[in-house]
Amino acid sequence: MLTSPRVTPGNPAASGDPAPARLTVGIVSAGRVGSALGAALERAGHVVFGVAAISDASVRRAQARLPESRILPVEEVAARSELLILAVPDAELAGLVRGLASSGTVRPGTIVAHTSGANGIGVLAPLRDAGALPLAVHPVMTFTGHDEDLARLANACFGITAADEIGYAIAQSLVIEMGGEPVRVAEEQRTLYHAALAHGSNHLVTLVLDAVAALRLALAGPGLMGQQTVDDQPGGLPERLLAPLASAALDNALRRGQAALTGPVARGDTAAVLAHLEALGAADPELAAGYRALSRRTAERAQAPAELRELLEEHR
Repeated sequence: MLTSPRVTPGNPAASGDPAPARLTVGIVSAGRVGSALGAALERAGHVVFGVAAISDASVRRAQARLPESRILPVEEVAARSELLILAVPDAELAGLVRGLASSGTVRPGTIVAHTSGANGIGVLAPLRDAGALPLAVHPVMTFTGHDEDLARLANACFGITAADEIGYAIAQSLVIEMGGEPVRVAEEQRTLYHAALAHGSNHLVTLVLDAVAALRLALAGPGLMGQQTVDDQPGGLPERLLAPLASAALDNALRRGQAALTGPVARGDTAAVLAHLEALGAADPELAAGYRALSRRTAERAQAPAELRELLEEHR
């Protein structure tokens, strides 16, 4: 927990015993991430006085998750914040920082934290030069904009990067207050860190959706008595077939590492893999291409026989 006789790190310390610091928080913008972090910080006792929200969806989200916060212009949010959270898309972050720095609205001593995974604190240099304390505080979680976001946030890790040990201590305290686990990420490793997370989450979604698409094709037609008709809506029979298997595979991979690899590629079953490629190719060549690419990587990990590797190269 942040402990200081005053809530603003840039202010002189007052006399008396340290008390838990409660920060005045402003958020730009009230998207899925910003509104979730704001709600988590309010639960920890901080005061989210204002948010910048432009789209109708952001306004509704701010009103639902942060009903006591005012919707204000970006400049006013920045000027009044002791902790300013910049929760904008990666592509917009640098421009926002430059604009805030040129306007002079961020006061010296303000803690400025962005939520971008790909960026460290370098992107905040214009504000740091103006006296702000820069932090990169990235929640390692996907956000949907629904109620489950807050529950997931409480068990998530946060990748944090700061300019010095004081910054790391503040970032660590904020994350712990929100119920998360802070993880230190070096400035020069932020891109690799972000690439790993994108590979393990975004590409996992693609993999699962490809598998569901193939199952829909495989299960089309009449089923057993009382069996749900297979259609293109999420949450149907293909998803129920895949969910326990995919969940177990993920759990095994995280718990047991390389030993979790099973299936025809790991076994070196060339005939089975060839049959898979032919069936998928007949159903959808794009699905076959995805299967082939992942099979090649799996074959490398499993040190599969040369015959199987050659098959996968031939079908590129």
